[in-house]
Amino acid sequence: MSSSTTRRVLTTARHRRAAVTALAVSLPLAFLAPAGASTAAPLAPTQDQQSSAPSQPGHLDLGAPDLPETRNVTTLAPGLTRTSITRGTPNPDFFWTAEVAVPSTSPDPDAPSSALSSQAQAQMVADRLTAAGVTARVEHVQSPQLADAGGDLGYRVRAGQFAAKADGAATVDQIKAAGYKSSVIYTGWDGDAGSSEDDRGPWKLEVLTIDPKEFRGDLTSSFGPNLQDRETTSSLAAGAGALAAINGGYFVMDPAAGAPGDPAGAAVHDGKVLSEPVGDRPSLVLDENSSSVQRLHWHGTVTGAANTGSLPLDGINRVPGLIRNCGGTDDTPTNLPLHDFTCTDADEIVAITPEFGPTPSGPGLEVILDARGTVTAVNHARGTTLPAGGQALQAIGADADKLAALAVPGAKLKIDTDLLDESGKTLKTGATTDVVNGGPTLVENGQLNVTAKRDGMVRTNDSNSFFYGWVHKRNPRTIAGTDAQGRTLLVTADGRQTTSLGLSIKESADVARSLGMVNAINLDGGGSTTMVQNGQVVNSPSDAAGERPVGDALLLLPGRNG
Repeated sequence: MSSSTTRRVLTTARHRRAAVTALAVSLPLAFLAPAGASTAAPLAPTQDQQSSAPSQPGHLDLGAPDLPETRNVTTLAPGLTRTSITRGTPNPDFFWTAEVAVPSTSPDPDAPSSALSSQAQAQMVADRLTAAGVTARVEHVQSPQLADAGGDLGYRVRAGQFAAKADGAATVDQIKAAGYKSSVIYTGWDGDAGSSEDDRGPWKLEVLTIDPKEFRGDLTSSFGPNLQDRETTSSLAAGAGALAAINGGYFVMDPAAGAPGDPAGAAVHDGKVLSEPVGDRPSLVLDENSSSVQRLHWHGTVTGAANTGSLPLDGINRVPGLIRNCGGTDDTPTNLPLHDFTCTDADEIVAITPEFGPTPSGPGLEVILDARGTVTAVNHARGTTLPAGGQALQAIGADADKLAALAVPGAKLKIDTDLLDESGKTLKTGATTDVVNGGPTLVENGQLNVTAKRDGMVRTNDSNSFFYGWVHKRNPRTIAGTDAQGRTLLVTADGRQTTSLGLSIKESADVARSLGMVNAINLDGGGSTTMVQNGQVVNSPSDAAGERPVGDALLLLPGRNG
């Protein structure tokens, strides 16, 4: 191990990503967690086999084109670099302000208030607040146009301009006394159309670049002891002795949405399918030195002995009846992807593998199979510990009777779970294949192609408020993609802090393309966004409590002789 050295480069590197060996991923996140700047500063690199690496010319397509940009490039191993990018300077035009939740005009008494509304509704709220002694203003919100969404989102109501967040507390109290909900936000986190080219920043990003022609380690995934126990990215990295790591894909956080930590989208680990896709959302597929972004489907069945027939599977390794992010079959209210939403299905059959941990408990039927696929038990309540090498089938509703007719003690059942590519062909998976779920697509074949609506980030029944908070506004982001040379880039962008504004989804796509990615997707972000080097967190996670436990992480492991 030699001492690390870094090199500072001004207005530099268009850093490309790189492909490498295997990987897999985690799932959903409460992306819209309350904003809270982390007090922990990024940690400096520790001693490692690092040396200075040259940077390539270029700069991020982010904010005004003349912004200062600094890059520190560190080589962690041959073919593996970390680039720390700081762009822009603090902008005195940004300030803290109170944003008002406008009551819904829906006849549904349970309809929630929202950040956006019609101009008439927003003006009415502003007038009432002004009459109550709070000088409020109405602002028109227009979002950058994406491939299938964006444009005119509606109107928001805000009040006051404050130098610090705490200064807005009294105004929020006045707004609440007038009968409205409110919170203090920072205007630098807005992602309004037409403002980005005038923005001065600042932004802080970390980029891992993996070149398969030189890197002799492994890019893989880890989810800890099982799929439903969350761990921090740093603990997963430390446990595996990783050179570096980032958080992975979307995962369940709320027990009401399933098993916390469980992937909420496609997941493959060491060639084994562990979770089904959300509709045809994009995934990052890695196999040895190749990397690609693919829209995957899946086909799952359980088949009995000759002439006993087969039944379709609804899912793998999740709580039956709960489909986080939706995108399944016969689900309520939709079979389409719907992000950060839990669809339901009263009649399901779900396969549970040992990687899940203890099987979900509850009413229904549970069939236990040994390593040979022989039915060893048929239980009329769900929840158990699987035998070594065994697996389970859980059924609820009308599907419980269907499974009971097929699964009698001593019978042999075959479970098939195949991922299919866009052409309908089975995705070939081997011991080095991993799949990470994500979405939306950011860049496709070198062109911006942000598919927010297709991938479930548009909700037509909430006055665009989810789109406003998740897609339009700036948040911490984690991005993955590949360049034309076959390299893989893994990127984290800090956000929800005044020292790093974060990225809108449109800005994420701009950043990915300016880093040289020809295909890129958004991974889990928000408070989950974390990068680790040598066991230390090197970015600044946004949760007030610090680093968030996640479903899984992408790890860069040293070579056997490294």
